[in-house]
Amino acid sequence: MSITDERATAARPAPAAMPLVAPQIPSYAPALAGVLAAGIAALLGLLLGWSLVAVVLVAWALFVLVLPAWSAAVEGNRRAKDRLVTTIAWSTFALAMIPLVSLVWEVIENGHAVISSEFLTYDMRGVLGAGGGIYHALMGTLIITGLATAISVPIGVLAAIYLVEYGKGNRLARTITFLVDVMTGIPSIVAGLFAFALFTLIFGPGVRFGFGGAVALSVLMIPIVVRATEEMLKLVPEELREASYALGVPKWRTIVKVVLPTALGGIVTGVTLAIARVAGETAPLLIIVGTTTTLNLNPFDGRMATLPVFIFSSVTTGGKYDAEQTARAWGAALVLVAIVMTLNLLARAVGKIFAPKTGR
Repeated sequence: MSITDERATAARPAPAAMPLVAPQIPSYAPALAGVLAAGIAALLGLLLGWSLVAVVLVAWALFVLVLPAWSAAVEGNRRAKDRLVTTIAWSTFALAMIPLVSLVWEVIENGHAVISSEFLTYDMRGVLGAGGGIYHALMGTLIITGLATAISVPIGVLAAIYLVEYGKGNRLARTITFLVDVMTGIPSIVAGLFAFALFTLIFGPGVRFGFGGAVALSVLMIPIVVRATEEMLKLVPEELREASYALGVPKWRTIVKVVLPTALGGIVTGVTLAIARVAGETAPLLIIVGTTTTLNLNPFDGRMATLPVFIFSSVTTGGKYDAEQTARAWGAALVLVAIVMTLNLLARAVGKIFAPKTGR
C-alpha cells in the first residue's frame, strides 16, 4: 500500500456505531396516556354536560389514538400497530367483563343479606311471610343434577370413544356426529317436553318426579360430554397407541390404560363444565319436575323443588309477601351462582391435577 493510500485510509472517518437497543417509549407511557385521555374526556364532559358513558367512550377513543401515535413517533410504525392491536384486545376483554362483573355484583348486593344458617337448612313448609329457606330446593338441585351426571357421563364418554377409536369416519360415526351436533342446539324447553312426553306415555298424564328432570338434563349434557371427550381423545398422540399395540396390548386395554388416563384431565374438565351448564336450567325442570314447598329426597316419587324453579316461582307469584319472596329469590340466585362458580373453579383445578405430567 502506498503512502497516499495510507493517508486516505487514516483520514476516512470511522463508521458510526449502531445502537444495540431501539428507541422505546417509557414503561409508564400507557398509564400516562390513560391519565391524559381520562383528564381530557372528563374536562370535555364537564364543559359540554356529557354523561358518564360518553366520557368513558371519549377517554377510550383518545387513549387508542394517543398511545399508538406516541409509539409511532418514537418506536416506529411496527411497534405502533402492535400497541394498537394490544389496546383493542384489552378493551374488548374489559367490555366482555362488564356484564359478568355487574351480574355478580348485583346478585351479591341483593342476596347476601338473606343468607343465613336458617335460610340454608329450612324449607318453605307453612311459610307465608318472612322466614323459611331453600334447603328443599338445594337438595333437589343436587339430587337431580347428580342423577343427570350419572346418566350422561357413561353414555357421552363411551360414544366419544367409539367415534375416535372405532368409528374412524364410517357411516354410523358420521350419523352419531350429526345427531350430537343437532342435540347441542336443542332448546332446553324441548328437552323438558321430550321427558314429559316420554314419561306421560309410560306412567300416564300428570306425571311429575325428579328422575324425569334428570333425564331432561341428561339430554342437554350428553352432547357436551361427547364433544369434550372426543376433542380430548383426539389430542392423545398416536405414538402412544402404536407403542402399546407394539407391545401386544389389546385395543380395549390400550384405551383403558393409555388413552383415557392421558386425556382424563380434559374429560373431567368437560364433564364438570357440562354439570355447571345444566345446573341452572329452569324450563325442563318446570315442565317435568314441578315444584313444592317441602323437602322430597326421593326422585322417583312426587314433585321436587330445585333452585332455578324456586327462583322463578318466587319472582312470579307476587301478592302480599312479594318483598319477602323477591329477597328469597335473590338469596337462592346467590347460592346458585356460587355453586356454578365453584364447579368452574373445580374444573380448572381438576384439569391441572390430572393433566399429563411433563419433564425431563
